[in-house]
Amino acid sequence: VLAAEEIQRFGIEPKAALLSHSDFGSRDSPSALKMRQAAAILARIAPELECDGEMHADTALSEHLRQRVYPHSRLKGEANLLVFPNLDSANITLTALRTMTDALHVGPILLGTDMPAHILTPSVTSRGVVNMTALAVVEAAHKAQAVVNLG
Repeated sequence: VLAAEEIQRFGIEPKAALLSHSDFGSRDSPSALKMRQAAAILARIAPELECDGEMHADTALSEHLRQRVYPHSRLKGEANLLVFPNLDSANITLTALRTMTDALHVGPILLGTDMPAHILTPSVTSRGVVNMTALAVVEAAHKAQAVVNLG
């Protein structure tokens, strides 16, 4: 839910996919069950959030494939919030994408802390430092404004 709220702060409507090696119940491994349960919890606590899972990454990123595999999916279009089953899979995917693409990369973004705090990896570029600094400044200003609004 925090990640979806962060995406909304950028003016983007979040579309969350809970990723797994299982596609909508095709496997019952502990990892697949964890993601299936997480999807059910999300649907219950944030019914307004467009999300679905558990699903493969290609299913999350291709509406055509998702409609063929699971035509009743709540997720429409391309997912823009990928929820991984663990830190290992998330980090491996992030570093692979960062290496293979020229896309603008901002993150990782830590959520749920009292004050802005972000991680810079040893491989961060100068542009990455600028991006994360800007993000931290905007987040600090947002939190300060929230305090002012409380009175």
